[in-house]
Amino acid sequence: MEIRQEIEKDYGEVYKLVKEAFETAEHADGNEQDLVEALRKGSAFVPELSLVAEIDGELAGHILFTRAKVGEDTVLVLAPLSVKPKFQRQGVGTALIEQGHKIARELGYSYSLVLGSEKYYPRFGYIPAEQLGIQVPEGIPSPNFMAMKLREEGAPVNGAVTYPEEFGM
Repeated sequence: MEIRQEIEKDYGEVYKLVKEAFETAEHADGNEQDLVEALRKGSAFVPELSLVAEIDGELAGHILFTRAKVGEDTVLVLAPLSVKPKFQRQGVGTALIEQGHKIARELGYSYSLVLGSEKYYPRFGYIPAEQLGIQVPEGIPSPNFMAMKLREEGAPVNGAVTYPEEFGM
């Protein structure tokens, strides 16, 4: 498996991959692929943190981290993480998350937030965001809104989250 930065020629295939990955997801709103397209065009996009996993020349997964704010501090939001159904439960998502965190640290980011499964993301170090002083957005279940500190030397954060406008939150 190769993890690499997404390039423009991947966009069409990533669109299909994200759509297929979320067709059977327990919590999906059906527009995750459109969110990826919108985020790529937005000011919060970090090209180095839009990654694909490739297995034998086929795109198997995609992950995207974009900038957001907690109070006045810049953080990252992991969303979405997509793995083609035929490649699920084979470590693709894990590899994408771990590589994304590594690159995020190298770029100087100290925190990553995620709205997702409280059974899946804690294995990577995510904890309920409120334990780190981050307010849970209204209408979001607290156990599903998580954060992790990427860099030990990162200053504490505190306050409300301002998502990129493309999230509609």
